[in-house]
Amino acid sequence: MSTAGHSAIERRSDPAHHGLFATAPRHVALVIVLVITGGLWIDARFGWPGQCATIVWTFLVFAWLYRRSSATERRVLVLCTIISGIGEVFLSLVWGLYDYQFHNVPLFVPPGHALLMTLGLITIRIVPRWCVGLVVVAAIGWGVHAWTANSDRFGVVLCALFFIAVTFGKARVLYATMFVLALIMELYGTALGNWRWLDIAPWTNLTQANPPFSAGAFYGVLDLLVLNALALWQRRTPARAIQTQAPAGVPGPFQPERRAEP
Repeated sequence: MSTAGHSAIERRSDPAHHGLFATAPRHVALVIVLVITGGLWIDARFGWPGQCATIVWTFLVFAWLYRRSSATERRVLVLCTIISGIGEVFLSLVWGLYDYQFHNVPLFVPPGHALLMTLGLITIRIVPRWCVGLVVVAAIGWGVHAWTANSDRFGVVLCALFFIAVTFGKARVLYATMFVLALIMELYGTALGNWRWLDIAPWTNLTQANPPFSAGAFYGVLDLLVLNALALWQRRTPARAIQTQAPAGVPGPFQPERRAEP
C-alpha cells in the first residue's frame, strides 16, 4: 500500500483501533470467512457432531490468530470473546430474543464473534468513509418500512443503538462495516437454521424479523465495549511491542518482511 493510502487510513482511524490487524494478509480474512460459513453449515447439517466439529475448528483458528497477533491484538481477541460470551448468555438464555438449535449457546459463538470483529478490522482498510452515510441512509429507509408494515419494529429500536454508536463513537467506519457483516452472517445463520429470532421480542411486545434487519447493532455495541475496555486496559497496563512465535529469521504473517542490512 502506498504512503498516501496509509495516511488516509490513519486520518480516518480512531486511536483505540488504529493499527489492529493492519498488516494481516488477505488470507487471514479468507480463513475467517471460511470458518464462519463452513462452521455454521457443518453445525446445521450434522447436529451435535457437527457442532463439536465447529467448536474444534473455531478454537483452532482462534488459537492460530492469537499466536500470530501482537500483544494488543491478543487483548482485543480475549476481550471480545469474554464480553460477547456474557452478551450471548443474556440475550439468548435470559432475554430470549433468539434461540439456538439445541437451546444453548454453542461454545464456538464467543470466539466466533472475536473472529468476525477481526474480519471487520481487516475490512475497514478498503471501506471508504462515505459508506457510513450510505449504511445509515439504507437503515433509515428500511426502518421506516419495517415500522410502517409492523414487520420488524424491534429491529427499528435496535437501529437506534447503531445510530448512537455512529453518532458518538469514533470508530464509525468499523461500526458501519460490522453492521453489514453481521447482517450477512445473521441472514446466513438463520437460513441454515443455526438459530432463530422469536416473532415477538420478549419484554417489549414488538414484532421481530428473523433476523432483525439491525441485528448488527449489537455488534456495534460489542465493538464499542471492546474498544473502550481495551483503552482502559492499555492505560493501566500498556501492551508490549508486537510479538510473534515465528522461528528466528522468519517473519510472522502479520509482520512485513525485514530486509537484511547491507
